[in-house]
Amino acid sequence: MCCPVYSGQHFFKIMKRIAIQGVKGCFHEQAARQFYSGLEHEAPEIVECLTFDGLYKTMDSDKADAAVMAIENTVSGGLLPNFELLRKYDRKIKGEIFLRIQQNLMALPGQRIEDIREVRTHYMAINQTREFFKDYPGIRIVESEDTAKAAAEVAQEGLKGVGAVASVLAAELYGLEILAESIETYKQNFTRFLILDDSLQVDKSQVNKVSMCFTLPHTPGSLAHILTILSFYGMNLTRIQSLPIPGQEWQYFFYVDIKFDDYMRYEQAVTAVRPLMEDLNILGEYVAAV
Repeated sequence: MCCPVYSGQHFFKIMKRIAIQGVKGCFHEQAARQFYSGLEHEAPEIVECLTFDGLYKTMDSDKADAAVMAIENTVSGGLLPNFELLRKYDRKIKGEIFLRIQQNLMALPGQRIEDIREVRTHYMAINQTREFFKDYPGIRIVESEDTAKAAAEVAQEGLKGVGAVASVLAAELYGLEILAESIETYKQNFTRFLILDDSLQVDKSQVNKVSMCFTLPHTPGSLAHILTILSFYGMNLTRIQSLPIPGQEWQYFFYVDIKFDDYMRYEQAVTAVRPLMEDLNILGEYVAAV
Protein backbone atom coordinates (compact mmCIF):
# COMPACT_ATOMS: atom_id res chain seq x y z
CA MET A 1 0.00 0.00 0.00
CA CYS A 2 1.25 3.49 -0.80
CA CYS A 3 0.99 5.41 2.44
CA PRO A 4 -1.41 8.37 2.53
CA VAL A 5 -0.28 11.81 3.61
CA TYR A 6 -1.27 12.70 7.15
CA SER A 7 -1.09 16.02 8.88
CA GLY A 8 0.63 16.30 12.22
CA GLN A 9 4.02 14.98 11.06
CA HIS A 10 5.46 15.62 14.54
CA PHE A 11 4.24 12.22 15.71
CA PHE A 12 6.83 10.52 13.49
CA LYS A 13 9.48 10.42 16.22
CA ILE A 14 7.18 8.89 18.81
CA MET A 15 6.97 5.14 19.30
CA LYS A 16 3.29 4.36 19.13
CA ARG A 17 1.68 1.67 21.26
CA ILE A 18 -0.49 -0.38 18.90
CA ALA A 19 -3.09 -2.77 20.31
CA ILE A 20 -3.60 -6.03 18.44
CA GLN A 21 -5.84 -9.04 18.99
CA GLY A 22 -3.55 -12.00 19.57
CA VAL A 23 0.05 -12.45 20.61
CA LYS A 24 3.29 -11.32 19.00
CA GLY A 25 3.91 -13.01 15.68
CA CYS A 26 0.25 -13.00 14.61
CA PHE A 27 -1.05 -11.48 11.40
CA HIS A 28 -2.39 -8.47 13.30
CA GLU A 29 1.18 -7.60 14.27
CA GLN A 30 2.31 -7.97 10.67
CA ALA A 31 -0.45 -5.61 9.52
CA ALA A 32 0.42 -3.07 12.23
CA ARG A 33 4.10 -3.05 11.39
CA GLN A 34 3.45 -2.85 7.66
CA PHE A 35 1.05 0.09 7.96
CA TYR A 36 3.08 2.13 10.44
CA SER A 37 6.45 1.41 8.85
CA GLY A 38 5.67 4.08 6.27
CA LEU A 39 4.62 6.63 8.88
CA GLU A 40 7.15 6.44 11.71
CA HIS A 41 10.91 6.04 12.06
CA GLU A 42 10.59 3.67 15.01
CA ALA A 43 8.77 0.35 14.96
CA PRO A 44 5.56 0.45 17.00
CA GLU A 45 5.31 -1.12 20.43
CA ILE A 46 2.85 -4.01 20.21
CA VAL A 47 0.22 -4.34 22.96
CA GLU A 48 -1.37 -7.79 23.06
CA CYS A 49 -5.12 -8.17 23.69
CA LEU A 50 -7.07 -11.38 24.16
CA THR A 51 -10.23 -10.14 22.45
CA PHE A 52 -11.31 -7.59 19.85
CA ASP A 53 -13.36 -5.79 22.50
CA GLY A 54 -10.13 -5.57 24.46
CA LEU A 55 -8.63 -3.40 21.72
CA TYR A 56 -11.04 -0.61 22.54
CA LYS A 57 -10.78 -1.05 26.29
CA THR A 58 -7.00 -0.91 26.05
CA MET A 59 -7.19 2.38 24.14
CA ASP A 60 -9.82 3.79 26.51
CA SER A 61 -7.59 2.99 29.51
CA ASP A 62 -4.65 4.74 27.80
CA LYS A 63 -2.60 1.55 27.56
CA ALA A 64 -2.44 1.87 23.77
CA ASP A 65 -2.45 4.82 21.37
CA ALA A 66 -4.14 3.02 18.50
CA ALA A 67 -5.36 -0.37 17.33
CA VAL A 68 -5.36 -2.55 14.24
CA MET A 69 -8.45 -4.73 13.82
CA ALA A 70 -9.30 -7.36 11.20
CA ILE A 71 -12.70 -6.86 9.59
CA GLU A 72 -12.93 -9.33 6.69
CA ASN A 73 -11.10 -12.05 4.80
CA THR A 74 -11.41 -12.94 1.13
CA VAL A 75 -11.89 -16.64 1.98
CA SER A 76 -13.68 -16.67 5.34
CA GLY A 77 -15.79 -13.52 4.92
CA GLY A 78 -16.56 -10.81 7.45
CA LEU A 79 -15.85 -10.87 11.17
CA LEU A 80 -19.42 -9.94 12.08
CA PRO A 81 -18.90 -9.09 15.79
CA ASN A 82 -16.30 -6.50 14.78
CA PHE A 83 -18.86 -4.54 12.79
CA GLU A 84 -20.84 -4.16 15.99
CA LEU A 85 -17.73 -2.91 17.81
CA LEU A 86 -17.25 -0.20 15.18
CA ARG A 87 -20.74 1.10 15.91
CA LYS A 88 -20.52 0.67 19.69
CA TYR A 89 -17.29 2.56 20.30
CA ASP A 90 -16.53 6.13 19.25
CA ARG A 91 -13.26 5.40 17.43
CA LYS A 92 -13.08 6.44 13.79
CA ILE A 93 -11.45 4.39 11.06
CA LYS A 94 -8.38 6.30 9.83
CA GLY A 95 -6.99 3.79 7.36
CA GLU A 96 -6.95 0.22 6.13
CA ILE A 97 -4.45 -2.32 4.90
CA PHE A 98 -4.76 -5.58 2.99
CA LEU A 99 -2.41 -8.32 4.14
CA ARG A 100 -1.65 -11.43 2.11
CA ILE A 101 -2.26 -14.35 4.48
CA GLN A 102 0.28 -17.11 4.08
CA GLN A 103 -0.29 -20.09 6.38
CA ASN A 104 2.71 -22.28 7.23
CA LEU A 105 3.04 -25.58 9.06
CA MET A 106 5.78 -25.38 11.70
CA ALA A 107 7.19 -27.47 14.53
CA LEU A 108 10.21 -27.83 16.78
CA PRO A 109 13.46 -28.08 14.79
CA GLY A 110 14.56 -31.51 13.56
CA GLN A 111 11.10 -32.93 12.93
CA ARG A 112 9.40 -34.03 9.71
CA ILE A 113 5.74 -33.83 8.73
CA GLU A 114 5.56 -37.61 9.26
CA ASP A 115 6.41 -37.03 12.94
CA ILE A 116 3.47 -34.70 13.50
CA ARG A 117 0.35 -36.16 15.11
CA GLU A 118 -1.41 -32.95 16.20
CA VAL A 119 -1.61 -29.44 14.76
CA ARG A 120 -2.91 -26.40 16.63
CA THR A 121 -4.15 -23.18 15.05
CA HIS A 122 -6.96 -20.64 14.87
CA TYR A 123 -10.30 -21.74 13.39
CA MET A 124 -9.92 -19.42 10.39
CA ALA A 125 -6.54 -20.98 9.59
CA ILE A 126 -8.18 -24.41 9.85
CA ASN A 127 -10.76 -23.38 7.27
CA GLN A 128 -8.06 -22.01 4.99
CA THR A 129 -5.86 -25.15 5.04
CA ARG A 130 -8.32 -28.07 4.97
CA GLU A 131 -7.23 -29.27 1.53
CA PHE A 132 -3.60 -29.58 2.62
CA PHE A 133 -4.41 -31.74 5.65
CA LYS A 134 -6.56 -34.13 3.60
CA ASP A 135 -3.23 -35.67 2.55
CA TYR A 136 -2.35 -36.26 6.22
CA PRO A 137 -5.35 -38.04 7.77
CA GLY A 138 -3.27 -39.09 10.76
CA ILE A 139 -2.89 -35.50 11.96
CA ARG A 140 -5.48 -34.30 14.47
CA ILE A 141 -6.43 -30.62 14.08
CA VAL A 142 -7.01 -28.74 17.36
CA GLU A 143 -8.53 -25.26 17.47
CA SER A 144 -6.52 -22.57 19.26
CA GLU A 145 -7.31 -18.98 20.21
CA ASP A 146 -4.66 -17.56 17.90
CA THR A 147 -2.21 -18.77 15.24
CA ALA A 148 0.83 -17.21 16.89
CA LYS A 149 -0.27 -18.39 20.34
CA ALA A 150 -0.35 -21.96 19.02
CA ALA A 151 3.20 -21.53 17.74
CA ALA A 152 4.31 -20.09 21.09
CA GLU A 153 2.81 -23.06 22.97
CA VAL A 154 4.66 -25.58 20.81
CA ALA A 155 7.96 -23.75 21.35
CA GLN A 156 7.64 -22.84 25.03
CA GLU A 157 6.31 -26.24 26.09
CA GLY A 158 8.73 -28.17 23.88
CA LEU A 159 5.92 -30.17 22.29
CA LYS A 160 7.37 -32.82 20.01
CA GLY A 161 4.94 -34.35 17.53
CA VAL A 162 2.80 -31.21 17.72
CA GLY A 163 2.78 -28.57 15.00
CA ALA A 164 1.21 -25.17 14.51
CA VAL A 165 -0.11 -23.27 11.52
CA ALA A 166 0.96 -19.65 11.67
CA SER A 167 2.97 -16.90 9.98
CA VAL A 168 6.63 -16.84 9.03
CA LEU A 169 7.06 -14.12 11.65
CA ALA A 170 5.74 -16.49 14.35
CA ALA A 171 8.21 -19.19 13.28
CA GLU A 172 11.07 -16.70 13.51
CA LEU A 173 10.00 -15.30 16.88
CA TYR A 174 9.53 -18.69 18.55
CA GLY A 175 12.38 -20.58 16.90
CA LEU A 176 10.25 -23.08 15.01
CA GLU A 177 11.11 -24.80 11.75
CA ILE A 178 8.73 -24.46 8.82
CA LEU A 179 7.83 -27.91 7.49
CA ALA A 180 5.54 -26.73 4.70
CA GLU A 181 5.17 -23.21 3.32
CA SER A 182 2.03 -21.50 2.04
CA ILE A 183 -0.38 -24.37 2.72
CA GLU A 184 -3.52 -22.27 2.37
CA THR A 185 -5.96 -23.63 -0.21
CA TYR A 186 -6.54 -20.32 -1.96
CA LYS A 187 -3.39 -18.32 -2.62
CA GLN A 188 -5.35 -15.10 -3.17
CA ASN A 189 -6.04 -15.03 0.55
CA PHE A 190 -6.13 -11.51 1.97
CA THR A 191 -7.37 -10.05 5.24
CA ARG A 192 -8.48 -6.45 5.47
CA PHE A 193 -7.42 -4.66 8.64
CA LEU A 194 -8.77 -1.33 9.88
CA ILE A 195 -6.59 1.34 11.50
CA LEU A 196 -8.16 2.92 14.59
CA ASP A 197 -5.92 5.86 15.46
CA ASP A 198 -7.39 9.17 16.62
CA SER A 199 -4.03 10.95 16.17
CA LEU A 200 -4.00 10.44 12.40
CA GLN A 201 -5.55 13.27 10.43
CA VAL A 202 -6.06 12.25 6.81
CA ASP A 203 -5.73 14.96 4.18
CA LYS A 204 -9.23 15.37 2.70
CA SER A 205 -7.75 15.78 -0.76
CA GLN A 206 -6.69 12.14 -0.52
CA VAL A 207 -9.78 10.69 1.17
CA ASN A 208 -11.55 8.32 -1.24
CA LYS A 209 -13.36 5.84 0.98
CA VAL A 210 -15.96 5.93 3.74
CA SER A 211 -17.46 3.37 6.09
CA MET A 212 -20.89 4.11 7.50
CA CYS A 213 -23.69 2.48 9.44
CA PHE A 214 -27.39 3.29 9.29
CA THR A 215 -30.88 1.94 9.74
CA LEU A 216 -33.84 2.36 7.42
CA PRO A 217 -37.60 2.67 7.88
CA HIS A 218 -39.34 -0.65 7.35
CA THR A 219 -40.96 0.38 4.08
CA PRO A 220 -40.84 -1.21 0.60
CA GLY A 221 -37.89 -0.13 -1.52
CA SER A 222 -36.13 1.93 1.14
CA LEU A 223 -32.73 0.30 0.60
CA ALA A 224 -33.11 0.27 -3.19
CA HIS A 225 -33.85 4.01 -3.09
CA ILE A 226 -30.65 4.69 -1.14
CA LEU A 227 -28.55 2.63 -3.54
CA THR A 228 -30.03 4.37 -6.57
CA ILE A 229 -29.11 7.80 -5.18
CA LEU A 230 -25.57 6.70 -4.31
CA SER A 231 -25.16 5.36 -7.83
CA PHE A 232 -26.39 8.64 -9.29
CA TYR A 233 -23.62 10.51 -7.46
CA GLY A 234 -20.98 8.09 -8.72
CA MET A 235 -20.45 6.27 -5.41
CA ASN A 236 -18.96 2.79 -5.71
CA LEU A 237 -20.48 0.46 -3.11
CA THR A 238 -17.70 -2.02 -2.22
CA ARG A 239 -19.39 -3.77 0.70
CA ILE A 240 -22.78 -3.98 2.37
CA GLN A 241 -23.40 -5.99 5.51
CA SER A 242 -26.65 -6.24 7.44
CA LEU A 243 -26.92 -7.25 11.09
CA PRO A 244 -30.15 -7.55 13.09
CA ILE A 245 -31.00 -4.88 15.65
CA PRO A 246 -31.38 -6.68 19.01
CA GLY A 247 -34.93 -6.50 20.32
CA GLN A 248 -36.42 -5.17 17.07
CA GLU A 249 -37.91 -7.85 14.87
CA TRP A 250 -36.76 -7.79 11.24
CA GLN A 251 -34.96 -4.48 11.68
CA TYR A 252 -31.32 -4.21 10.63
CA PHE A 253 -28.18 -2.15 10.86
CA PHE A 254 -26.60 -1.69 7.45
CA TYR A 255 -22.82 -1.39 7.32
CA VAL A 256 -21.64 0.05 4.02
CA ASP A 257 -18.23 0.79 2.47
CA ILE A 258 -18.14 3.28 -0.39
CA LYS A 259 -15.28 4.37 -2.66
CA PHE A 260 -15.32 7.62 -4.62
CA ASP A 261 -13.08 9.88 -6.68
CA ASP A 262 -14.48 13.28 -5.70
CA TYR A 263 -14.84 14.24 -2.02
CA MET A 264 -17.28 17.05 -2.79
CA ARG A 265 -19.45 14.66 -4.79
CA TYR A 266 -19.37 12.27 -1.81
CA GLU A 267 -20.55 15.05 0.52
CA GLN A 268 -23.40 15.79 -1.88
CA ALA A 269 -24.38 12.11 -1.90
CA VAL A 270 -24.48 11.98 1.91
CA THR A 271 -26.59 15.14 2.02
CA ALA A 272 -29.04 13.54 -0.43
CA VAL A 273 -29.45 10.22 1.41
CA ARG A 274 -29.28 11.44 5.00
CA PRO A 275 -33.02 12.39 5.21
CA LEU A 276 -33.92 8.85 4.05
CA MET A 277 -31.78 7.13 6.68
CA GLU A 278 -32.15 6.69 10.40
CA ASP A 279 -29.24 6.78 12.86
CA LEU A 280 -26.58 7.50 10.23
CA ASN A 281 -23.11 7.00 11.73
CA ILE A 282 -19.99 7.83 9.71
CA LEU A 283 -17.53 5.25 11.01
CA GLY A 284 -14.56 6.75 9.19
CA GLU A 285 -13.31 8.62 6.13
CA TYR A 286 -9.91 7.46 4.92
CA VAL A 287 -7.64 6.49 2.04
CA ALA A 288 -8.51 3.16 0.43
CA ALA A 289 -5.81 0.50 0.44
CA VAL A 290 -4.50 -0.63 -2.93
